[in-house]
Amino acid sequence: MAFEFSLTQQIQRARAGIFSTPHGPVETPAFMPVGTLAAVKALDPEDLTRMGASMILSNAYHLHLRPGDDLVKEMGGIHKFMRWPGPILTDSGGFQVFSLAKLRKVSEDGVEFQSHIDGSKRFFTPESVMRIEHNIGADVTMQFDHVIPGQSNEPDAREASERSIRWLSRCLSEFAKLDSISERDRDAQTLFPIVQGGIHSHLRRDAATAIMQMNDWTGFGIGGLSVGEEKPAMYEMLDVVSDTLSNDRPRYLMGVGFPEDIIEGILRGVDLFDCVAPTRMGRNGTAFTADGRLNIKRAEYRNDPGPIDQTCDCSACTRFSRAYIRHLYVTDEILGLRLLSLHNVHFLLSLAHSARKAILDGSIDSWSSAWLARYHSRNNSDK
Repeated sequence: MAFEFSLTQQIQRARAGIFSTPHGPVETPAFMPVGTLAAVKALDPEDLTRMGASMILSNAYHLHLRPGDDLVKEMGGIHKFMRWPGPILTDSGGFQVFSLAKLRKVSEDGVEFQSHIDGSKRFFTPESVMRIEHNIGADVTMQFDHVIPGQSNEPDAREASERSIRWLSRCLSEFAKLDSISERDRDAQTLFPIVQGGIHSHLRRDAATAIMQMNDWTGFGIGGLSVGEEKPAMYEMLDVVSDTLSNDRPRYLMGVGFPEDIIEGILRGVDLFDCVAPTRMGRNGTAFTADGRLNIKRAEYRNDPGPIDQTCDCSACTRFSRAYIRHLYVTDEILGLRLLSLHNVHFLLSLAHSARKAILDGSIDSWSSAWLARYHSRNNSDK
């Protein structure tokens, strides 16, 4: 099989495994840096390789708008286009149903978006999204789903979850059709479903059950979390989904990637994570550290000779001082944004690698408790 998941070790719900793909294996748990437009902002693919990234994410909605999925296909697919040799996953545009709520209209057939670039109308259906993702050529494609705010009431969450399941059936049919006529190796792509249901346990359980009955999936997405709900509610939903989904397939928690959430997710059986936070926060002057977030703009770092994080071995921390990086940032030197982004991505990649090691050596409970205690020991706001 081109796609296969093998569990190496499991302690309670926390798992260490290997997700095999046509472009190489992914040791899990793993964080996937986000390259929305076929680039992780400010970072070169070689940076990602040196930091230990194995799989990255791009966004089908944004690539459809620019440069166009047809162009990506013409250039040989996303791997050749961006010169990334490893596995790639494409989000389907379901998150944009939530994030671009003022620029879209939802119907049973699909979603009409008004482009945030030029105002043009684009109608996304489960079928058209499968064609877009097929053109882009990532290893893992995600179904088109209906994402709503995390704190939505039960009727709204039920409507969106049940619509997502109906859309999944249409995605699966179109995916099979495309696969049968593809000029590529028929095992070059796979389709992940997405479990929705808001913060309502019975809806999450029903969705997971319905999805498993529909097909023998190679993996599962868990969506509609970290979109406005409280963190305890998110963690509760992960418990529910973990107890319901098959244990022998990878689970991908979509759009979640703050350090504490990665650890809490791993403890609840999540294998894959992604988030724009590390590069977005880096561009805004904030860095992750083992002691919480650090705001490099603060005056106290003007003459600080130490690294961003004493525990980090990224090229920013091993070569440059807080004082220098602060100087770059406050003077709008692009290098400052790049170094902060590089550090933050490295920090999350290393966190997932450390969690995997702790699962393998049996210390995940004590390791995670100590890590979270230190991270939360000081007020975890920008310092």
